[in-house]
Amino acid sequence: MDSTADVAQDGQQSPLRWCPSGDASRPESVVLGVRSGDRDQVVYLAEPVPAADVLGAIPEGIAPNRVLRFASHCVSDCANRVGEACGLIERIKTVPAETGPVAVPRCHLRPHCKWWNQAGVEACHRCPALTTLEPRDDELAVLVADPATTREQLEDWIAAAP
Repeated sequence: MDSTADVAQDGQQSPLRWCPSGDASRPESVVLGVRSGDRDQVVYLAEPVPAADVLGAIPEGIAPNRVLRFASHCVSDCANRVGEACGLIERIKTVPAETGPVAVPRCHLRPHCKWWNQAGVEACHRCPALTTLEPRDDELAVLVADPATTREQLEDWIAAAP
């Protein structure tokens, strides 16, 4: 990754955080992993690959985030931003985690990851199952992806689900 610190408006160094559900088109974007398997889980790369180096190899008509998972800088104008926090990981944490022990995946992003910094291992356990696409046939996934959804709305939906 290109940098581990950012300069704040007051001139002070602050840690640069990366979003593990990033925008492939941002200039600093890297490939975090590849979607694989029946459950479309992310298999993380050992080392980051610049997104610009692979985007041209994806066949026309296939959304890049359908097959790859990208990371890019956490930006202040993100729709999921709530103050300095990421609202997306907070909504994701509301959804019950898969049962049984789950190993934390190896991930080169972790030292700089916004989700890790904010939610710790709980974010890492959920990260491989996430997608940056909004599956329109999965109402819960649509609710989680929507920045306007509150934690209470998610808890109500989960409680009412069959």
